[in-house]
Amino acid sequence: MNFKKVTTVALLTLSVIMPTVAYATIVEFHTSQGNFKVNLFDQTTPKTVENFLSYVNDGDYIDTVIHRHKLNFVTQGGGFKFEGSINLSPIATKPTVVNEPVYSNVTGTIAMARLPGKPNSATSQWFINLKDNSSNLDVTDEGFTVFGQVNDGGMSVIDTISTFSLCNDIPMPEYSSQDCTSGLIPGSENFITIHQITIVDSSVTSASDLNPVENTLIDQVNDSPQNDSSGGGGGGSASWIALSLLGLSAYFRKRSAAKK
Repeated sequence: MNFKKVTTVALLTLSVIMPTVAYATIVEFHTSQGNFKVNLFDQTTPKTVENFLSYVNDGDYIDTVIHRHKLNFVTQGGGFKFEGSINLSPIATKPTVVNEPVYSNVTGTIAMARLPGKPNSATSQWFINLKDNSSNLDVTDEGFTVFGQVNDGGMSVIDTISTFSLCNDIPMPEYSSQDCTSGLIPGSENFITIHQITIVDSSVTSASDLNPVENTLIDQVNDSPQNDSSGGGGGGSASWIALSLLGLSAYFRKRSAAKK
């Protein structure tokens, strides 16, 4: 009997009956409001995870801030730093990544932000869904790419963001709405800072506990996404998740001009 041939057949048989191994890197967000972990969908959204981890490994997310928060919609980061000036500093970005709208934008998932009308324009910015946004974000502009989910218990840290005052949609601890109206220049303590994001587990076994919801709405067209302009936070236009955002620096420039 040809042992090599038998071994080859056996291996081929095993490859058929055994499930495909799914890689699911776990990363931990170290923030000024506490830490939380996120499971990434390495195998099913590989380009997006590779892109995100390239920013993690290069230290690009160190000391970035949560620069936008919308109640009952999303919280967004990965794009700016506060470096002592009223001008938030944009981080250097890498080439854009292809859209991979495999999973649904349900509560507790992390997805890529990008320019409205341009599905393949995502770079560094990400957002976490604070509610089930599937009816909007799964269908608009070919869907927004969900590439991970917050681990059990992690949303409690993220939910604390909703307790802070907002200044131009930026959540700001120890900075009141009156401070915002007067244009008081903030300090580092007035921002929610992502001190760093670290890889804590890259083993294949972490995938066994994942239960992502597939995006089954991807073939539908959302002709009239919900309008976010009211500020009520019930949903939100997908175009709000743009990378070209009105930052805090622009807000203070407008305030200064108004006082002249």
